[in-house]
Amino acid sequence: MSLRAPQQHTAEIQLPADIDWPMLDKSKFFLLGAALFSGVSATLYPVVVLKTRQQVSVSSIPSVKLGLNILRREGVSGLYRGFGTSLLGTIPARALYMSALEITKSNVGVIAMQIGIPEPGAAAVANAAAGLSASVAAQMVWTPVDVVSQRLMVQNKDGGPSSTHYRGGLDAFRTILKSDGFRGLYRGFGISIVTYAPSNALWWASYCLTQRTIWRSLGYGQNANGVALQPPSHCLVVGVQGASAACAGGVAALVTTPLDTIKTRLQVMEGEEKKRPTVRQTVDTLLKEGGWKACYKGLGPRWATMSMSATTMITTYEFLKRMSTKQECAGAS
Repeated sequence: MSLRAPQQHTAEIQLPADIDWPMLDKSKFFLLGAALFSGVSATLYPVVVLKTRQQVSVSSIPSVKLGLNILRREGVSGLYRGFGTSLLGTIPARALYMSALEITKSNVGVIAMQIGIPEPGAAAVANAAAGLSASVAAQMVWTPVDVVSQRLMVQNKDGGPSSTHYRGGLDAFRTILKSDGFRGLYRGFGISIVTYAPSNALWWASYCLTQRTIWRSLGYGQNANGVALQPPSHCLVVGVQGASAACAGGVAALVTTPLDTIKTRLQVMEGEEKKRPTVRQTVDTLLKEGGWKACYKGLGPRWATMSMSATTMITTYEFLKRMSTKQECAGAS
């Protein structure tokens, strides 16, 4: 993504024009966003269920075998446990995420360039800061939804890692609130911030830098006389954005999977006397189960989820921004 700046006579790479926050029709942006990202969530949800079940399992089970076991014993509905609850939380969480992302990116980018940071560096800094703030804002809504939906995900006909059986999202919400209080709904909030905030910052910065690297390798920029080359086609733009997102998602998954495994166990597992384990107890249990390798349980599905969701999300997101551009700004984008 590029930041808008005064014309410079340097051999900078010329990225397709970005659509900034002031250029968006906000009502269209949020309504279309809710519909589009609900569809994305429905498509990727079964992989999230596989990842969550792997992370709370004492033994290591390959993803394909686990998926077939769920289908055989619980049917397709087993791959969508907790989806209704997750979807209800996704809409407000996405709205917060997108608002914080675009507002922060626009403001930080301008400030970074004003203090003398070159445009490529300013873009990376702006994207990292935007990812960080967007993640923190979204976790305020997403953590309670995550706690409830994950409890439902790992629950099967024979129970699960928790001895409590929930009849649905509302029952799980009431039970957690009754047994653990309001804090129970925010179990793992701290480690969620530690996991997702740096992950988002890393993802957006990686996405920005990867996209520039790909454009440069394809030869898009200025020639020796400083004349801008022909802008890329729409299909090529989508392809480069998708490839950049997949690479960024893979990097973020490798770095943050151990924290995500610990977070998931904190949110769904019970310790002795039905007390929720601490972070230290959770790490000790994982190390006993398989050493540091156990902290990477669910890496395959998580890597696949983050890469696929990143590719789908960014192409959907860029499409959403184009569809939501104000009419008077459409020509400039």
